[in-house]
Amino acid sequence: MRAYQLPKGGAGIDALAIVDRPTPKPLYRQVLVKVVACSLNYRDLGIVRGTYRMPVRENVIPLSDGAGEVVEVGPGVTRVKAGDKVAGCFFQRWAGGEPSPTLQASALGGALDGMLAEFAVLEEDGVVKIPDHLSLEEGATLPCAGVTAWDAIMNHAKLIAGQSVLLQGTGGVSIFGLQLAHAMGIVAIVTSSSDEKLARAKALGAAFGINYKTTPEWDKAAVEFTGGRGVDHVLEVGGKDTLTRSFGAIRLGGKISIIGSVSGGATELNPGLIFLKRANVQGISVGSMQMFEAMNAAIAANEIKPAIDRVFGFDEVKAAFHHMAAGAHFGKIVVRIA
Repeated sequence: MRAYQLPKGGAGIDALAIVDRPTPKPLYRQVLVKVVACSLNYRDLGIVRGTYRMPVRENVIPLSDGAGEVVEVGPGVTRVKAGDKVAGCFFQRWAGGEPSPTLQASALGGALDGMLAEFAVLEEDGVVKIPDHLSLEEGATLPCAGVTAWDAIMNHAKLIAGQSVLLQGTGGVSIFGLQLAHAMGIVAIVTSSSDEKLARAKALGAAFGINYKTTPEWDKAAVEFTGGRGVDHVLEVGGKDTLTRSFGAIRLGGKISIIGSVSGGATELNPGLIFLKRANVQGISVGSMQMFEAMNAAIAANEIKPAIDRVFGFDEVKAAFHHMAAGAHFGKIVVRIA
């Protein structure tokens, strides 16, 4: 089978190479998936650049996110069958409940080979069926960004209709957060440096958009929009350039889900900010298979269609990574395998 591999983390985009590998065989409680499409996450760019903080195997097949058709099942498999359209779970061994200390060792595209190949062997509890109304390209966008947004909004913040969430930027997690929030009657506030992107976010249901270039004190703008109360929840993706303002944006007792650090890790955190706002701050690292299935039920019920920025061909993977690095995308970047 054809696959991409990265010699080692940090080797750079140009080090990505197409190789020929044997087609894997599923073992006990494993399934073989013919991959049709993959999608990129900021984590994948970090792995290629060498800024990702978790272990990455040498000659890894990149990308955690992919979808395709089950073509063979190993002994003991009952959850899926040949012919099912599925997406792989980011963590191959987190069916549900609390994450284990060894969870990171089951992450696709890092500790384990990922989805940027013509075939992938996945654990039975490491796949979910995608909603019927979605294409496989759309299904490939769900595993990391979608589940991360779901985990933050529904499991950590436990938002309900009428409450508010502030979403930083218009990348994959934030746009999924916007779509899920809008479907559930949650008021979504979006920040961006682009008025054009803010207009697109409003078309997807954002109640308010803030250009953080022209309004650098975007936290105050968010508080003003909520009538002086502050937002209930912030999806924090920025890191050192945004975290202090996230505290400024939330209400007393509000929640912050830290899901990334695009601008770099926050080197200092004033505990007084947490105390002053009685804030609840939690790190979010994707989610379990059961969370994925719960999210898919909501996506199906509301017929949500993921926002895809652009689809690249298998031979255009380097261009796809450069497109993500440029930061001009809105929503998800997809690579079509087949």
